[in-house]
Order: sequence, then structure tokens, then C-alpha cells
Amino acid sequence: MIERCREGSGPVPRLTPNLFGIPFGLCGLAGCWSAAHLQGAEPAWPGYLIWILAAIVWLVVLAFYGRDLVTSGRWRTELSDPTFGPFVALATIVLMSLGTELGNHAHTAGEVFFGIGLVGTLLIGGWLTGQWILDDGRLAQWHPGYFLPTAAGGLLASIGASSLGWFRIGEVMFGFGIVCWLVLGSILLLRLFTEPTLPTALLPTMAIEIAPPVVASLAWFGLNGAQEDAVVLGLGGYALLMALVQLRLIPIYRTVPFGISWWAFSFSYAVVFLLAIRWLTVTNPDGGRAWTGVLLAVVTLAMVALAVRTVMGLANGTFLPKAAPPGSTPAEPAA
Repeated sequence: MIERCREGSGPVPRLTPNLFGIPFGLCGLAGCWSAAHLQGAEPAWPGYLIWILAAIVWLVVLAFYGRDLVTSGRWRTELSDPTFGPFVALATIVLMSLGTELGNHAHTAGEVFFGIGLVGTLLIGGWLTGQWILDDGRLAQWHPGYFLPTAAGGLLASIGASSLGWFRIGEVMFGFGIVCWLVLGSILLLRLFTEPTLPTALLPTMAIEIAPPVVASLAWFGLNGAQEDAVVLGLGGYALLMALVQLRLIPIYRTVPFGISWWAFSFSYAVVFLLAIRWLTVTNPDGGRAWTGVLLAVVTLAMVALAVRTVMGLANGTFLPKAAPPGSTPAEPAA
């Protein structure tokens, strides 16, 4: 399908690291189904199938993106790109998530894949943090995708580590992710509050603003034995604020043409549903399983609609961004 999009007389599409947002979103959906199964509300097989699909899509994206990165010569500069650089970390973050799930079925193999993803995420996050310190770029270049390498990477690493029984590492990575979230969050909110509005193609990255408190809540549940306490309630309060913010942003999201950038909504919103399912499991209210079914139906239908639009866009050659001249801003930079 990607090869087909390369055909024709127009500019050759540039394969960018935000494509890893597709398997990343599928991991979020698979997590919802897995959490519902642990609650006893749904069978295991849908979650298994979606995890397998996420792994296949990750491999396909890795192969095509890696080849494009090498043939275009961008492998030397991709991490330094102020727009796309942060999205490179999604390749290793998705590997961590896949390793975490694999560990539930083949523990040693899961540990190996998770470990590789963890090391890769730490290296990318460390390099990028140093790059941001040395960079003379403007604040206006920043976007919420900057959360991904360290804040999201650290908190998701905490979830995976605690799931695999590496609780000390889980605690370390929880601190890693929380501190990075606090530091980057203050910078990114300052940018969003005081600088001009993000370019149209980057607007969907604002959906990522809801992810840190949600993923932090899931990580804390993994460390405290899924207990309701002051920490998780406090994180939930901030997540509620960010959810209300997302409602206010719907009109501006509707102005964004469909493309890779729309996959920024997938994982960011899927983990909100995942957290809701976890809360239903922890509190066990009357009708909890019915509510879990409703939540699964909504998030699954939304992801199916996103996937259908993606396949249609790939088929007609409108999904992938066209290669831009050096120094210019790509038409579709977000993920």
C-alpha cells in the first residue's frame, strides 16, 4: 500500500516517524480490551488479535520508515528535526508496550523485547533532552509531541516494568516520567498559552496533553497494587481538567485535514478509556461490566473509523505527506 502511494507524477511521499503513531494507537486499543478481560467483562481473544495487529503494523512501519530514512540520508538529521525528532521515540516505546504484553505469555521473551525498547527509549530521550538544551530554536517550534521521548516513555516504561515484576525499575521510571512531565508540561503550556497557534497539521498533537496524567495514573496503579489513594485521585483531577480542555478544542480539531496527524488522537484517547476501565475494576460499581462494554464499543468504533480513513487515504495517495524542500515546514508534520 505504501509502495503504491509512491507511484505517480507528484512529489514522493516522505515517510516520517509519526507513522509509529498507528501501532501506538493500536497498542492503546489492545490495552483496553486486555483490561476488560482482566475485569472478567470480555473474552481475551479480541485483545490478543489487536496486539498481534499492532506488532505487524509496527514491523511494517519500521521496515518502510527505516528504508526511507537511509535512502534519503535523513538518518543523520532526523533526531535533530524540531518537528519530527520527538516522534522517533515512538519506535522504541511501542516495542516496550509489545514486550510488556508478550511477557504475559512468554515471560523471558517479553523481558528481552521490553528491555531493548527501554534502553532505546532512554537513549533517545537522553539524546533529545541534551539536544533541546543546546538548540537555539524558538519556543514556537515546540509542540506536545515533545512529551513522547521522556514523559510518555518513562511512564509507559514504569507500567511495563511493574507488569513484568521489575518493581524497583518501575519506581525509577515513574520518577523519570513524572519529573519530565512537570518540566516539559510547564514549557509546553507556556508555548500554547503565549505563542501563536500551532500550524494546522500540528493541532492534533494537543490531544497528547491529556495523556501524561492518564498514563501516570495507570503507572501508579501498577506500583501500588491497583489501590485507590491520594496520588491516583490527584492525578485523576488533572486528567479531568485536560479532558474538559479537549472538549473545548473540538472546533479547532475539525479544521485539520485528515492525515497522519489524526493518529495523535488514537493512543491519547484510548488510554483515557483504559483508565476508565481500570477505575471500574478498582471501584467495582453496580453495572460496571455494562459500562466497560459501552466504553469498549465507543473506543473500538472510533479506532475502526480512523483505520478505514487511513486505508482509504493510502489507497488514493492522500495520507502520506509529500517530501518538502530542505528548511521548509512539511505539510503534514504531526502524529
